[in-house]
Amino acid sequence: MELRDIEIFLTLAEELHFGRAAERLHVSQARVSQSIKAQERRIGAPLFERTSRAVLLTPLGEQLRADLQAGYDAIRTGVVKATEAAQGVSGTVRLGVMGAVGHEIRELLAAFRDRHPACEVALHEIHFSNPFSALRAGELELALVWRPVREPDLVEGPIVFTEGRVLAVWTDHELAARPAVSMEDFAGQLVVDPGPLPEYWIESMVPARTPSGQAIARGPLVSTFHEVLTRIAAAEAVAPLNEHVLRYYTHPGVVFVPVHDAPPTEWVLVWRDGALSPRVRAFVELVSSPTRTRPDR
Repeated sequence: MELRDIEIFLTLAEELHFGRAAERLHVSQARVSQSIKAQERRIGAPLFERTSRAVLLTPLGEQLRADLQAGYDAIRTGVVKATEAAQGVSGTVRLGVMGAVGHEIRELLAAFRDRHPACEVALHEIHFSNPFSALRAGELELALVWRPVREPDLVEGPIVFTEGRVLAVWTDHELAARPAVSMEDFAGQLVVDPGPLPEYWIESMVPARTPSGQAIARGPLVSTFHEVLTRIAAAEAVAPLNEHVLRYYTHPGVVFVPVHDAPPTEWVLVWRDGALSPRVRAFVELVSSPTRTRPDR
């Protein structure tokens, strides 16, 4: 079976539609049909069930798809790696960051540009309510998020920087005038709810209980940082935030109070499991360098 025929088979097996498969492959629908028929003749059995309403894989087709996919992916990865190795460290690293966090790594970005002048880093905003989707979709190569990240398809890489935390409350809140608060002061408070995310990840920032076991209620739902500030200013909820907000944000009606006993937030690079391109590997290696000074805040 030729590599192009394998590609046609795997694409049709994914799309289950001759027209969409042809469009993805930039060939005619007739070319897709001819290739599949030739493969079925060679194998001696149908790979797809075709009706006027649907295209489905036969059990044999399912088995062939499973057998071919890993080898095809390995071939594609090998070609990409060879091409990138020939070109060297060049191109653009697509890095997802949350809001002002990108400003916290200015020195790191400058050091990378100095070391690899043919390469640049493009920052793309991601939100805490959807931290991993763009990475999984291949729109980003790296994301900078707080740890831990325990996703089976993602790799938690090196720590980029560490910082403390604050509690954001409205101006007339009972804790607003304090010089600092404790995690125990979260008890009885209503904390904003970031929605349906991995519980372990949210728990690391918005715990369900204080260290002594007292409950911390969640709500209302928020999806962006500006929604968080709006809810707090309206006296609807409070929110634990990362300390860098003190340097970049003010909002009418919102006060940031340091949390003296909060665990530090460790910001890490995360990427999809698999081979890294030379430029991404170079960026990760720079972050991992034992000689790099990390800006602990």
